[in-house]
Amino acid sequence: MLAYAISIELILIAAAVLLALSLFAGSASGRFGIPALLTFLVIGMLAGSEGPGGIYFDDPWIAQSLGVVALIFIMFAGGLDTNWQSIKPILTKGLVLSTLGVLLTAAILGIFVKYVAGFTIKEAMLLGAIVSSTDAAAVFAILRSRSVLLKPHVKALLEFESGSNDPMAVFLTIAVITAITNEQSTTAGVALMFVQQMSLGTVAGFLAGKILIFVIKKSNFEYEGLYSVLAIAAISMTYGLTAYSGGSGFLAVYVMGLVLGKEDFVHKRGLMHFHDGIAWLMQIAMFLVLGLLVFPSQLVTVTGAGLLISLALVFVARPISVFISLAFFRSSLREKLLVSWVGLRGAVPIILATFPLLANVPQARMMFNLVFFVVLTSTLIQGPSIPFVARWLKLDVPFSRKPRSPIEVEPSEKMKSELINILIPNGAKIAGKQVRDLKMPEGNLIILINRDDKFFTPTGSTVMREADMLLVLADRESIPKINTMVDEIEK
Repeated sequence: MLAYAISIELILIAAAVLLALSLFAGSASGRFGIPALLTFLVIGMLAGSEGPGGIYFDDPWIAQSLGVVALIFIMFAGGLDTNWQSIKPILTKGLVLSTLGVLLTAAILGIFVKYVAGFTIKEAMLLGAIVSSTDAAAVFAILRSRSVLLKPHVKALLEFESGSNDPMAVFLTIAVITAITNEQSTTAGVALMFVQQMSLGTVAGFLAGKILIFVIKKSNFEYEGLYSVLAIAAISMTYGLTAYSGGSGFLAVYVMGLVLGKEDFVHKRGLMHFHDGIAWLMQIAMFLVLGLLVFPSQLVTVTGAGLLISLALVFVARPISVFISLAFFRSSLREKLLVSWVGLRGAVPIILATFPLLANVPQARMMFNLVFFVVLTSTLIQGPSIPFVARWLKLDVPFSRKPRSPIEVEPSEKMKSELINILIPNGAKIAGKQVRDLKMPEGNLIILINRDDKFFTPTGSTVMREADMLLVLADRESIPKINTMVDEIEK
């Protein structure tokens, strides 16, 4: 019993140390343009059997299981955090990128891999499918750390594409593995499976989201934290039932998150904060475990082929797929170039690389090492340069860190007001005048002013200064009038 207790304690200590190291190292790496998630991978590798940590781990089933669970909550959090108003103008464009774009990337890279790695055409297409999805979370983490903000329509497009293209990559991976392991599979069968997975996933996610909103509104739990427990149960149930029924469980939980993010209900803000934390915990844990799973000495053997595949992905497959996908829409050359360059690979490819290992696909171990190498190198090639490319293409906007408000308003159907910020720009005519001179629409109230990162409650006689941030409790119907007023202030 004592040995067992000590072993559990050591496991907890090791987990705590790895998490703490990941947090601080990830924060520091962002200053150099290196995604934090890449740092988590490196820490996992250092903790592994071939690193100073000496932890031996070689269980693809555990890694894949953890990865699937992590992806469920990461995708739900991504959908929940999505601003529906921002994605509506680019919805069709984003869907084409996340489906046709992923398919083209997989096909183009697969053809290249066949000749570089010596794989059969099916094995090559499998590797192409595995690395076909993108991870914009790493991109925006780099941009924030370097004080760069993309123009709203470009930012919305990249966020939506990365959030919605993972189900397509999962489908392609499973489809190609089926084709390799089952000689009786046909193109018609694959097409039918695609329609079934996407349609069931979309419908199930929509219905699950609506049901969860109804249950939350009708529930009256004594403790607010129980609503997060309810959401976890709903997410797990939605994924499980959808996947068991032959649909895309990942798409279902993403759509479920989108539905919840679009609606206003009590405890929504608390759920968003909770699942944002859960998503980060899942990403860190997942990357640490995947780092443990890889053996660095084996990466050396795939260096040549891996580097060529990475270059082909960055400079050939991704740009061609983006230009073809966006050819159906009015998009500037600069926008296409930036979307082509911002194609960092993240957790999903490494998780999908465990699928061939469990399916006993020929060359599975080499495939896993190649995918791992591609993710590392493509991130190192593209990551540090993204802020410079955004500025060079003039698709960035002035960056300002939004101050954290000490007050939050919980959205609900009964609550018709929102907290909005009004910045008093340099040279504004209103600067030097009193708050009562601002002439806010009736029913709206300035509740706080942020001046030099300090909040205080104003009165009608409070004199406003340049760079003041006004925190306004605004009626939703009055927000357009307030926005017009802000435009006049800035002139």
